[in-house]
Order: sequence, then C-alpha cells, then structure tokens
Amino acid sequence: MNRFLLTSVFLAAAVPAAYATGQATQPAGWPPLPPKEAVSNVKLVEPHLHVNRAGKGAPRIALTFDACMGKTDPRILSTLVDQRIPATIFVTARWLRTNPDALAVFLAHPELFELENHGQNHIPAVDIPTKVYGIAAAGSPQAVGQEVKGGADAMLAAGIPQPRWFRGATAKYSLSAIAQIRGMGYRIAGYSVNGDSGSLLPAKMVEKQYASAKDGDVIISHINQPTHAAGEGVAASILALKAKGVQFVRLEDIPEQGDDDTTN
Repeated sequence: MNRFLLTSVFLAAAVPAAYATGQATQPAGWPPLPPKEAVSNVKLVEPHLHVNRAGKGAPRIALTFDACMGKTDPRILSTLVDQRIPATIFVTARWLRTNPDALAVFLAHPELFELENHGQNHIPAVDIPTKVYGIAAAGSPQAVGQEVKGGADAMLAAGIPQPRWFRGATAKYSLSAIAQIRGMGYRIAGYSVNGDSGSLLPAKMVEKQYASAKDGDVIISHINQPTHAAGEGVAASILALKAKGVQFVRLEDIPEQGDDDTTN
C-alpha cells in the first residue's frame, strides 16, 4: 500500500462517514461546513518530520501517538509502560475530558511520556473555509488560533505542562496557518511513517509499516481505538522494534527537522 493511500485512509478515519460526506449534522463546537461550491485553491501541505539519525549503532526512532477522542487502547499503553518505551502523545481537549485514568498513567510516568497539543476539537488547522478529506477546516485565523489555544488551555487545566508541539487533525495545514501556529510558540509535528492509517489497518499491515521505519523516522499511530485490530499490531511492532535494538526517543529529547518551516 503506497503512502498516498495510507494517508487517505488515515484522514478518512478522523470523523464518521456521514460527516465526511457532508450529510451529518455538524458536531457541537465544530466550525460550520462550507458550502459545496466553496472550493479553495489554497496550497495545503502535509509536513514530514525526522529526528536526527543516530548514525552508527542502534537506529533512532520517535514514536508519536494521537489521542483524538474516544477511549484509550490498553494494549498500547500497557506495552509502553511495561517495556519502558518513551513516546510523545498528542492529546485533544475532547480526549482529556473522557480519559482521566489514562491521563493519570501518563502523568505518573514523566520519564516516558511527553504530552503535546492535538487541538481543542480535532479540526484541521487551515485558515480558510474549505474541507480536508471531507472534514470542515477551522476556516479562519481566529478559529485556527482557538483550536490551538483551546487545546493548550485544556492541557494546562488537566495538570499537563505547557505544550511546545502542535499536531492538527488530518496532519494537513495551510502555509499561512503554519506561520500563525509557529508565531504562537509551537513547532508543528509532522511524521515520516504512517503506522496505522488512523487505526484502520489490520494488525499484520501495521507490523509491516512499523518494520519499514529507519534511523531518524517519526512514526504516527493512534492510541484511542481499543476495539480496532490495529492496536494489536502496534503493540506487537513496538516489541519487535525493541528486540532489534531500536533507540526510542521523544520529540523533546533530540534535535529534529520538519518540512515547510514547521520546526525551523
């Protein structure tokens, strides 16, 4: 499965199918759906991110997980804790409201988990009225700012330190929104390996994706789908990478380089 198809599946998983086709009622707190004729020519980018390579010796890989909404996958969380695997977790305000027990585990292990900002309502950080894979974008600079600030405010209220990274829903951005978010003091977290395509891949395909990771890669997966087979593959893949001697790092641990001025 090529990277474009994997990304498409990942993005399609972000919202219910009826909403993605514009036939559902807009969820409370989300921006209004743009009219069908509001097609924009704005350039959207999907930045890559790599950490500095280790070079000689054990390869260096950064595991990142999105906690978009819903619940928490205990298969992944227990593997990270039991195996002492560091990871960067991107949380939304929506996820924080319904997962106090998982948050307590993250906060109890600051040596393992770096918690970062995934936004307030899990909407794309694009500052004009448009859709990204059927999902209504924030639609204005003000709404982009609220998505970022609202996520950070919820994190601080939950006892999480001030976030320094932001990853928006769908992982696509307008260049002007990137500049705005950078101006708010954030680096923007892309990725280089799509580990689970929005938690939709079967376990064996997840394992293949993880096995493809190389020195310096940043893997994105999801930790909020406990009923999906993908979580089984993520847990197994973490163990397989550890057995190969991979050096796991968090984004805060090591210098990194992102496309589209997301980290410079």
